[in-house]
Amino acid sequence: MAGVKVYTTESCPYCRMVQAFLRKYGIDYEVVDVGKDREAAREMIRISGQRGVPVTVVGDEVIIGFDAKRLREVFRTAAIDRVYDTLIVGAGPAGLTAAVYSARKLLKTAVVSEDIGGQAAWSWMVENYMGFTAITGEELVRKFEEQVMEFDVSLELDSVQSIARESDLFLVRTTSGNVFRSRTVILAPGKEPMTLGLPGETRLMGRGISICATCDAPLFRGRPVAVVGGGNTAVQTAIEMAKIASSVAMIVRSDLRCDEVYVNRAKELGVQIYLHHEVTALHGQDVLTGITIRDRETGNETELNVAGLFLAIGLMPKTGFLGELVALNDKGEILIDVNTHTSVPGIFAAGDATCVRAKQIIVAAGEGAKAAIEAHDHILQQGLSGDDPSGVR
Repeated sequence: MAGVKVYTTESCPYCRMVQAFLRKYGIDYEVVDVGKDREAAREMIRISGQRGVPVTVVGDEVIIGFDAKRLREVFRTAAIDRVYDTLIVGAGPAGLTAAVYSARKLLKTAVVSEDIGGQAAWSWMVENYMGFTAITGEELVRKFEEQVMEFDVSLELDSVQSIARESDLFLVRTTSGNVFRSRTVILAPGKEPMTLGLPGETRLMGRGISICATCDAPLFRGRPVAVVGGGNTAVQTAIEMAKIASSVAMIVRSDLRCDEVYVNRAKELGVQIYLHHEVTALHGQDVLTGITIRDRETGNETELNVAGLFLAIGLMPKTGFLGELVALNDKGEILIDVNTHTSVPGIFAAGDATCVRAKQIIVAAGEGAKAAIEAHDHILQQGLSGDDPSGVR
């Protein structure tokens, strides 16, 4: 195998996922931190055209982002076909907590996720999780992950493509060709960022447009940037970017929906806030060179020369892979009862992809614990087990 080089930044959760994949399969690799080494950043951009991480280079092969399917193809890792007591889809706070509780019940447990940490890993700072006055999202997720690793849990870095019922088992298929069979399933897929839907957005994603500020922020040091959104995530991103960028504009479609303390911090750092504005056009062919914004009240348009555009405009449930397997509400959220039961016996759900109103890390973790307990009880009631037909191991 040719030399493997992974271009990363210090706080990039997807970069950690690439490295975890390579370590799992015993693949030697070199880490290059483009947030600290500007020459390396220029080298990465020259090779890949990307202004976002991770970028993995294997000989002449360039892999953008954490692409589990492509990584498995390039490194020819063997497909998985196993039976578990419970399979957890997603590795955010809900999924990781469910994994700990399942493992403590001595259930044969697997977690399948294309990332570790979910939205929590993108958080600049978490100030409302019990036990910590303040902790970065990355640090909190790392503590979750370390606790999971103390147990016999199979953590597979992959993306679930479909789930179907086969007799007493659920068949979970992934984009990489893996097949997992499980007696119960806990759905904790979380949410994914929404995009603007503007012409050129797909082309410029990773080339100036970013949905992961904690990953890509260092690449825009000393350059003008804009942040789109009006919630806590958006204003936190603007605050952090104001510490390293030459200027920061915050584009808010209506009014700010964030905590007032963040607004004061942003203003003190010189963030220019455009209320009742929206982005109407993206400029640049190979890289982002600017944006056009429009005042929604007057119709006046303004062009901003920015090198980076960070999107924090909302999230949608990652439930498309479910099809009609379980009942969803009109928002695409998984409908559950107070005990995390879905419309299908043996399938439970927790976290931000469910209809639970409070979308908070601490709530997701609690729901994940409940889901694991319910899955364990379901197995007991059904008289199912892993390898021992007489009961749960």
